[in-house]
Amino acid sequence: MTAAAGARHAVEATPHRPGFSAELAVVLSLVAPAVRGATSALWRSGPPPERYRAYLRAMHALIRASVPLLERAAACCERLGPDDPVAGPLRRYLLLHADEERGHDDWLLADLAAAGGDPAALTAALPPAAVAAMAGAQYYWIEHHHPVTLLGYIAVLEGNAPAPSLADRLADRTGLPPAAFRTVRDHAALDTGHVADLLDLVDGLPLRPAHRRAVRLSALHTARELAGLFRALAVPGVPPVPPFLPDPSVPPVPSGGTA
Repeated sequence: MTAAAGARHAVEATPHRPGFSAELAVVLSLVAPAVRGATSALWRSGPPPERYRAYLRAMHALIRASVPLLERAAACCERLGPDDPVAGPLRRYLLLHADEERGHDDWLLADLAAAGGDPAALTAALPPAAVAAMAGAQYYWIEHHHPVTLLGYIAVLEGNAPAPSLADRLADRTGLPPAAFRTVRDHAALDTGHVADLLDLVDGLPLRPAHRRAVRLSALHTARELAGLFRALAVPGVPPVPPFLPDPSVPPVPSGGTA
C-alpha cells in the first residue's frame, strides 16, 4: 500500500460496478483534487534529492504499519466468528493482502540507502504525526468498531498508486541511481491489481449501512491525513491538515447511496 506524488487516481466509478465500490469512488472523488494537489506540490520546489529522501522516510513510516494492520484486522475478524457474515471473507482477503505486502518496508530502506540516506537512523526516528494519525486511527477502529473500516484506508493508499512514469521522472530530476526507485516502480504495477481486488471484495461483501459509513469515514480520514503529510513535506512548517478537505467526522452520503 503505497501512495505517491505523481499518483494516478485508480478508483473510479464505472457502469459495471453498481455496488458499494461506486459509492466509495464518489467519496474518494471529493478528496482526490486535494490529494493530487498536495502530491504534485511535493516536487515543485526544494532540492530534489533531499525531497525524495524525505518522501522515502515518510513512506517507510507508513508502509511498515501495513502488514501489522492487516494482521490485526484479520485477527479481529477471527474473533468475530461465523455470526458476522462480513468477517469470514474479509479475513481471507486481509491475510492474502498481508502476504502480498510483506517486506515492502524493507524495499523502502534499500531505496533510501541507494539514495544516500541512513536506514538505521530512519528506523530509530519518531514517525511523523500524520502517519501516526492515519495508521493509529485504523488500530482504534479495528479494535473498537469493526475491521471493515480498514478497507477505506486501503482504498485511498492504493487508489493513489504511483503513476507508471514517476520513477523515471524522479530519477531524471534527482540524478539518483535506478536502485533508489524500486518501491515507486514496483507499486506502479502492483497497486492497480490490488485496487481491482478491493473493488471486487467490497461489492461482494454483505455490508450493512453501518459498515458502509465506517469505510467512508476511514477513507475520508486517510485522504485528509495523506494530503496533509505530502503538503508538510512540500512546504515544511505549514499546518499538516489542509482546511479545504471535508471534515472526516461528518462523512457524506453519496448520491444514490444508503445512509
